[in-house]
Amino acid sequence: MIQLMKKQNNAARGMLVTLMGGILWGFSGTCGQYIFQQEAASSQWVTCVRMLGAGVVLIALGLAKQGRSYAAVWRDKKDAAGLLLFAVLGLMFSQYTYMTAISYSNSGTTTALQCTGQVLVLIYSCILVRRWPTRLESVGVVLAVGGTFLLATHGKLGNLAISPLALAWGMASALSLALYTLLPVRLIKKYGSTVITGWGMLIGGVVLSAATRMWAQPVHLTPSVLLTLAVVVLLGTAGAYSLYLEGVACLGAVKASMIACSEPVAAMVISAVWLHTRFTFCDVLGVAAILSMVLLIARENGKKQGQ
Repeated sequence: MIQLMKKQNNAARGMLVTLMGGILWGFSGTCGQYIFQQEAASSQWVTCVRMLGAGVVLIALGLAKQGRSYAAVWRDKKDAAGLLLFAVLGLMFSQYTYMTAISYSNSGTTTALQCTGQVLVLIYSCILVRRWPTRLESVGVVLAVGGTFLLATHGKLGNLAISPLALAWGMASALSLALYTLLPVRLIKKYGSTVITGWGMLIGGVVLSAATRMWAQPVHLTPSVLLTLAVVVLLGTAGAYSLYLEGVACLGAVKASMIACSEPVAAMVISAVWLHTRFTFCDVLGVAAILSMVLLIARENGKKQGQ
């Protein structure tokens, strides 16, 4: 009985922290939208600050907890090269495309479009093991395509409801999500996700800063913008990631990923309430279709993994 109660408490705690992580991720995107609406900084500059800040925080926490073992990945040349690849093509690409897409649209729409990257992961997985998608996975693909169509056109063929740049960056964000998911699999199994993400954030931030000369970019930092940036780094990136990982430890990856679907919903609600972003019925329906796709694919993965 005591063990059962502990298991139930652990599951409840896992659901709570995972939900909080998803909400904070959604809040982070809306904070980015606020910064862009204030014309305080470019998406490049915000991405650099977000990655550098979160990287420093995560590495500091990792070193305090794991000591020198946190740097073990650098002792293997192959693993170090893989980490560099993930930092640039995985983390830097995903963070930059996500923030740039928000700058052309809004956090709710961008987060939903990014989620369609799960379809690319599914297609890659099917090709890798030479199988066709299951019935539920196929339904998920149709939902993703339909949801994207509704968000992009509001159901009207030949008419874009969002700008071409917003759609293009949103789809690039979906591709980056697939790369972010697939590239670090082997490294995470060997070193753990905290290590790989911490170093990846810092490296990606350094590379993007050098490539865009972030120090030379004009910024207009008011107290409210500085506070919002701090929220993006501490709560929306380092905090959200830490909460999500704790949820994965309590619930397993599949259940945690399903609960983390709260992110686009949170982004849409917070954006509407805080920034008065207008969403139509087609927007809501499109987001619902994409969320259904994520849940269906996660459910199929759960069956295969026995979760």
